[in-house]
Parts: sequence; structure tokens; C-alpha cells
Amino acid sequence: MKIACLQMDMQLGKPDENFAHAAGLIARAAPENDVLVLPETWNTGFFPKEGLSDLSDRDLARVRAEIGALAGQYRVNIVAGSVSNVREGKVFNTAAVFDRSGAFIAQYDKTHLFTPMGEDDYFTAGSKLCTFTLDGVRCGIIICYDIRFPELIRSLTVPGLDMLFVVSEWPHVRTAHLRTLTAARAIENQMFVVCCNSCGRAGETRYGGNSAIIDPWGETVALAGEEEEIISADCDLSILTKIRSTIPVFRDRRPELYNI
Repeated sequence: MKIACLQMDMQLGKPDENFAHAAGLIARAAPENDVLVLPETWNTGFFPKEGLSDLSDRDLARVRAEIGALAGQYRVNIVAGSVSNVREGKVFNTAAVFDRSGAFIAQYDKTHLFTPMGEDDYFTAGSKLCTFTLDGVRCGIIICYDIRFPELIRSLTVPGLDMLFVVSEWPHVRTAHLRTLTAARAIENQMFVVCCNSCGRAGETRYGGNSAIIDPWGETVALAGEEEEIISADCDLSILTKIRSTIPVFRDRRPELYNI
């Protein structure tokens, strides 16, 4: 399965420009890849505090109409990052996933809101986890700050997961944390981790890029720099069986001892 991360430099509070820009990146990456991944809140940036609700999508209507159509047009799976999204009068940070037919197959509302930047003052936290299947591969998705909560990821992986998508708008100043956490999640859960981060500036914050595709041994098989670019890697899912039989961490778990 060939995966591409579209490390996008979006414009804060300008959804029309961002939708057009995302469409251009998708057109570039679609012909040679099986799955395309966008970063967090790419429609508005993270995040305009003035007029956020007005700038946000409406129950993913625009994402489904435009990005879903591109998935069907190019016959490519699209993990459409996340967008600022109004539903039932509340703003959520919502991820969306489309298969090769353009069908809308999964959505996920960010469950851990980043309180140091006041995300919880403007967004409503989600309450459900999300897994789905792309081309027969068992996948899950989380958003940015979620990566700091290993209980969340382990809840996804115990039932069985082969690939975790992490869509983020992670600041440059803590790039080392992103690199470490994504590698750790790949190693401890014996799965591929695909992290698509943003780059550029939104307001006063500089975002760090460094999108990465990491194999189950924690080896980085594709890594972006700090500017906008598209990276891709062919993920060989056949290695999972040998890794999991060599170091059987899921078989050897002792959940009766874990009082969390």
C-alpha cells in the first residue's frame, strides 16, 4: 500500500483558498499512490478565534462534496485530515475518510482538545473512537494531541489494527516530541504510523512539518522537512505477521494488572 502525506501550508481563516490548495495537492499525488493524507484543520488553520463557526464546514458537507468527489475521480483513498466542523450548533475538530469510490466511510471527532492553546474553549470534544478499512487494511485515526494519550491508541489496537493515521498541526517548537511519540506508538503497537503534519504559520504559531511514515520497528521510511511537500512510501504490510510473532506483546499483555 503506497501512502502519501500532503504536508500542507494552509492560510489561517481562509477556507476557500485552502480547499483549492488541497485539491491541487491531491491532483499531484493521486496518480502514484493508494492513500492520500491531509493534516489537521486544513480548512481554517489552527485556529481562527474570531468567526470560527462561520468559517467552519457544516456537518462535513463541503468536505464530502469536494474531497469525496476527488477520491472518486482519481480512484484513490483519501484520509482527509480534519476540518473545523459545525454540527448541532457546536464546533468539532472532525476527521473524514473516503474510499476509492468516493464513499464517505468514517469520521472522527478529536477527543483530546489542546487546552494550552484554548482549543477546549472553542471546540467540543468527541466521545467515540474510529476504525475503518482501506483496501483490506485495518486502520484507525487520531488527531494531533491525541498521540500523547497511549490509552487511546491501545484501545484502538487491542482489537487489531495495522495502520494508524495521525493528522496534526503540531508546532515547530515541539517537533522532537512528535517524532518520538509517533515512533513509540508504532513500536509498542506493532503497526505502521502515518503522521501528516502541517507547516508554515498560523497567527503567531509556526508549525513544524516533519510528516513521517514509520514502520512497526519504529524506522522512519519517509520523512518531510519543514516546508510544504508531498512524501510517500510503499508500506509492506506482510512484515506485520513476522514482527508480531517474534515479539508477541499483545499475547503477553497482563490487562488484569493494569489499573488505569
